[in-house]
Amino acid sequence: MTSFFMNAFDELIDRRGSPRFNDRPKMLRVISFAFICIFMGLALQGCSSAEKNDSTPEALLKRAQEYENDDRYEEAIRRYQTLRTKFPYSPQALQAELAVADVYFKQESYPEAQAAYQSFRDLHPHHPQIAYVYYRYALSLYHQLPDTIDRDISLAPDAILAFNEVIKKFPGSEYVKDSQEKKSALIKMLAEKEIYIGDFYFKRHFYESALPRYEKTIQDYSGIGFDEKALSHAAFCAFKIGDPNKARKYISELKQKDIKLTSETKSLLKRIRL
Repeated sequence: MTSFFMNAFDELIDRRGSPRFNDRPKMLRVISFAFICIFMGLALQGCSSAEKNDSTPEALLKRAQEYENDDRYEEAIRRYQTLRTKFPYSPQALQAELAVADVYFKQESYPEAQAAYQSFRDLHPHHPQIAYVYYRYALSLYHQLPDTIDRDISLAPDAILAFNEVIKKFPGSEYVKDSQEKKSALIKMLAEKEIYIGDFYFKRHFYESALPRYEKTIQDYSGIGFDEKALSHAAFCAFKIGDPNKARKYISELKQKDIKLTSETKSLLKRIRL
């Protein structure tokens, strides 16, 4: 195509002395038009070459990876998806499927990453990187949680279960240590949330509403640093709502703990008259 335009341009130049081209402005317009045609031909040839380069799964994968490395995530995802559509049974399609999840994770689109990892996990349970997929799925849930307990942390139990799966299914993997640490941090977050809500009601003297929060902390989160607060406040709440037996029970449990009571706890217990 380029040679066609070049030949046409040469013919125009060769005939520049003819009567039709003695008008200089007209000749300049014709020459400009010829240049435009040449550049359009080159552009079309370039597009054709690009399409040809993307005609194999290997080329498409390489192109997508280049976009990903350049942080052009949306374009990378589009290329990976194109690869999966055009060559669904190629080994590169499987690479692209996991790469889509990784790109979502990189750009901090964690709900999308969660869904992509979950889909890959369910479709390819025996993949060589399945431990990695389980771990990244758990991380995708973890990163959707807020930094403070005064906001919605309803995804925390799901994240704990996901990290548990990593620990139990892949005990020898490199992801176990971090999974254990993050699981512990999430359990502590849930306990802090119960204490936070309990304290909210306690400070407003809504003892019937506060008591279940402290009791849940005692039952589900014992031994991680909240026993003193939960037991002492549960005892006080039980006393205030007229349940002395429950109050005695929690005071007895607190005394059995090897805990050095704070002055605040001692002061609170003194106010319980059984």
